[in-house]
Amino acid sequence: INDLIQKRQLLEAFASTKLLEDEIISEQDAEKYKDNPQEFVRKSKDVDLLYNSITNAIHSIVEGTLEDPTVEDTMLTSLVTLIAREEEAHPDTGNAACPGSDLLGRPRKWREEWKEAVKESTRKRVQKTPMASKEESSSWLDLHLISLQKRLKEDLLKIKLSVKKCYPEEYQVCDTYVEAFHKAIASHLQCLSQKSLDFNEIYTLLDWMANTYHSELCLDHPDLKPEVKTENLSLLLTPADWDKLKTDYIIFAKEKIRSYFGNILRLEVTEKWEKEVHSDTEENLYQNSLSFDIQTIIGEHMKLSGAISRSLETKMLELCMAELLEFIPRFEKEFSEWSTAQDSPMFVPYFVAYINSFHDLVSGLETVFKVNTEEVQKILAALTRNFTNIFLTKLRTKAQPLLKKILTKNWILATERPDSLASTVSQFSEHLQHMKEPLGQELLCEVHKYVVKEYISQVIKPRWKMNKETRQQVSEKMNMEAEIINNTFIDQGSDSDWLLSAIHHIANIIGEKKKDKIKAYVKELCQDYPDIR
Repeated sequence: INDLIQKRQLLEAFASTKLLEDEIISEQDAEKYKDNPQEFVRKSKDVDLLYNSITNAIHSIVEGTLEDPTVEDTMLTSLVTLIAREEEAHPDTGNAACPGSDLLGRPRKWREEWKEAVKESTRKRVQKTPMASKEESSSWLDLHLISLQKRLKEDLLKIKLSVKKCYPEEYQVCDTYVEAFHKAIASHLQCLSQKSLDFNEIYTLLDWMANTYHSELCLDHPDLKPEVKTENLSLLLTPADWDKLKTDYIIFAKEKIRSYFGNILRLEVTEKWEKEVHSDTEENLYQNSLSFDIQTIIGEHMKLSGAISRSLETKMLELCMAELLEFIPRFEKEFSEWSTAQDSPMFVPYFVAYINSFHDLVSGLETVFKVNTEEVQKILAALTRNFTNIFLTKLRTKAQPLLKKILTKNWILATERPDSLASTVSQFSEHLQHMKEPLGQELLCEVHKYVVKEYISQVIKPRWKMNKETRQQVSEKMNMEAEIINNTFIDQGSDSDWLLSAIHHIANIIGEKKKDKIKAYVKELCQDYPDIR
């Protein structure tokens, strides 16, 4: 009988084993072994061993179905016949077939063994899928999953085309193999998820489970339809394991996003500030890639996360916003330190470009990513105030030496150019016309007002007495400079032309000798500018 089993002549082996089993049972019923129970036990074990050998042969045949390059139709059909004959020979009645032995006459449940063999064969197929080490290839996981889906598709196609026809419908061969492969892959992925995976590897695993496994690249391949059904398959990972993998991904992403934002700042320092590269201009506005770079980083990571699940996409957006709220103050600090340490002519263009860029960022966050930007706007408002204060401080530093020369003898004698103050201030203010409205114009008007106010402060300070001719000379020069200052700012976009007459009024007062006219001029000044008092 063992020779028959070795030769895979299982029907003959089963028939012979069944005859031997029946013979021993008959002899036991005839009390042949009454005086020699050990012989009965030995013979019973021999029969059991033969049945076990046939069981092992069944496992071997089923495993060979996937391993062997060709399918032996005759072998599989005879296997089905064998299982049917055994079920007929050993009906599952729940009662012992042979008194005194639980080894004889009992159902061998080879149909269940066939299912177990299918499970074991699929498990081995999954385990044998090539997998390089991290040291051998940085893409080890991608390559492994590609090999796994290729093997799965080929094996299921083999089941559909060559194996299914060898079994009766009741075996539900395709469903059985699909479920077995699914459980084997789930177990395998569970092991992979426990490995020490980096950021990209975690995403590769998540993406394969979420998007590839059930796609046309794998289980949903057109060649596998309609036999291969996936509707009732369980989750590849438990919800807890799936959530842990997503949590690990977010933890890694936090460092990635922070690093990306840090690189943006580093490139601003090394490629722009240190080299004093001028900002780009688009539609007459200074532009900087800051907003685009930040939104690109957020967009790419949200797209990748959204491909996995909506919840992961939401977590990624929350993470990006949290990192952005930390990045902006870091950027503010670096730029403030650079601008105060350097007297660079590029400060104002950079200042304008950054304000524009952050304005675009808020707009993009709201329209593209549907984000509540209240916190971002608070931080950017503080940044804008800080940068504006630096701007005004630098402006004062440039303007004050020229303002202090007003009404000095050199100023009166016209050794100083009448447009020197306006020209110096213009080096700062001219860039404001390239800032987005309304902030650009508001700041330009503030500069305009500052210059006029400081000009008047210098004029009305107590100084030395002037004769009529000098007073007239001063009045004329003040009127000329008032026109130059006003025209300069108006040309740049200021709408504060109401400031022009302030210097004119005081120039008229200085140039007038008659007291009644002086009083009239003072009255006009106070009416036009009540706060001058």
